[in-house]
Amino acid sequence: MKKSLIIGVMGGGTATVEDTVSAYELGRLIAGQGWVLLNGGRNSGIMEASAKGAYEHGGVTVGILPDKDHHRASEYIAIPVITGMGSARNSINILSSDVVVACPGGPGTLSETALALKYDKPLIFFNFKAGYKLAGPGKPGRVHYTETAEQVIELIEILTRKRRDQIKS
Repeated sequence: MKKSLIIGVMGGGTATVEDTVSAYELGRLIAGQGWVLLNGGRNSGIMEASAKGAYEHGGVTVGILPDKDHHRASEYIAIPVITGMGSARNSINILSSDVVVACPGGPGTLSETALALKYDKPLIFFNFKAGYKLAGPGKPGRVHYTETAEQVIELIEILTRKRRDQIKS
């Protein structure tokens, strides 16, 4: 059985209308590629919007929830993972993702981007200006900056193709 590509979409529980529209579009495009969308699973902000975009377009959605129950889970999360771990669940988010996309957010999102750097995961900042200050130019080929959902998808295709080629050789 072939493993599905898991795209971690990290972002704040509070977000602007513009950022939620962009996150919804990203989720829609991830679903269109047949990839799995993984996020923090909550019913707000970037998490809700990206899950809704994927779910409404036939995608698989996984939410890694910080709570001990599912009371704050998004209705668009098909597979809720209840951790009871609070922010420690951020490690699960990152380690379970093949590629990490950081959308606008706060301290939780910044901690996830730091973990992506620490665990050497491909990291794409999507309209997240704080990312450049955190990561700077980053590791060559590992940290990227995009402004549209379409650019994110194109970059994921390039990054995952490069990784597959490196594994084969």
